[in-house]
Amino acid sequence: MNVIFNIGIFLSLFLFILLITKRYISLPDKLLAVWMCIIGIHLLSYYLYYLNFWDKWPHLIGVTVPFPLLHGPMLYLYTLYSLRGETQIRKKDWLHFAPALLSYMYMARFFFFYSAEEKMMVDNGQLDDYGLFSSILMVAFLISGLAYTILSYKILTRYKRLIKTNFSFEERINLDWLKYSIWGIGCIFFTAAVIVLLREGMGVEFSFNADLIFYSMIVVFVFCIGYYGIRRQDIFSNNMISDNKQLVRDKPESEYKKSGLKTEMANTSHQELLKIMGVEKPFLNPRLTLGDLAREVHISPNHLSQIINQYEQVNFHDFINKYRVEEFIQRARTNSNFSILAHAFDSGFNSKSSFNIVFKKVHGVPPSKYMAELKKMPDTFMY
Repeated sequence: MNVIFNIGIFLSLFLFILLITKRYISLPDKLLAVWMCIIGIHLLSYYLYYLNFWDKWPHLIGVTVPFPLLHGPMLYLYTLYSLRGETQIRKKDWLHFAPALLSYMYMARFFFFYSAEEKMMVDNGQLDDYGLFSSILMVAFLISGLAYTILSYKILTRYKRLIKTNFSFEERINLDWLKYSIWGIGCIFFTAAVIVLLREGMGVEFSFNADLIFYSMIVVFVFCIGYYGIRRQDIFSNNMISDNKQLVRDKPESEYKKSGLKTEMANTSHQELLKIMGVEKPFLNPRLTLGDLAREVHISPNHLSQIINQYEQVNFHDFINKYRVEEFIQRARTNSNFSILAHAFDSGFNSKSSFNIVFKKVHGVPPSKYMAELKKMPDTFMY
């Protein structure tokens, strides 16, 4: 375990230094740096406890007790501001740290007025001055961790819908990385909840220190952040959409009745949209946005989004990429001198992975298999 703790402490503090010394540091980078520092200090504190150093330095007892209340808010704020274009934390978001701050205020008497002997007695359970507080803190930590994990995932889900409503391409921000990070933290909190339930709620006595499972998972999480962060530099980059507030939000069908778009105007604009898509082929632009297409149709982005949703029964992203898929098939069937990927790029796709995903979503099979079934793909059709 010594090696695991040493790796976790060193790596978390190393990532903290790496992030704060970046030449161009974004708000998500700052939040992640602070979070890594918190994790490093938390791991170091428990490691000293694990090595019985609290017996030598009893004034360290309880210093990081409220730290578990910080992990949930840090995950939430990192997710939130990784998907926003803001450069400062909103005032209301500081309230997420209130539980930890209140905990420190409540423990002030313990920190400043208890003697070393009294602190050791509290830690060993000989004094029950903070017994109820410790129980409440444990429950608050588990609720906080699980709740913030769910909130973070909901934010990510809403953002994905926002992207598909406004863009015909995948944004640079690594949404999968955020998703896996949220899942990872969720697993850590869930594991901690199970351990506490078994140990405190059901009286199960483990033959080993079950807390080491929780802390080992934190070390693995930090290692993954370091590994993928260094290997994939876009994780530690400012990749969010800067004009997030200007994007069109996806609306439920019931809200369209209040949009002010007349049926006659909607029919006319829909026909104009289909004409432009068939003649001018704006989907060939790999960076096409809802706003770009709305200017060509001469309506507002909100009304265009409504027309696509109501008449085509899909979002903007799927609407555009369906045209790109059919354009690819047309090009591939009539010209075998280019590879599948070349035709995909010429049809408006900007990456091989997005092309394969979209094509399979539309036709249910990979593009190579589809073309082979049509018997229109010679041997020269290679990626």
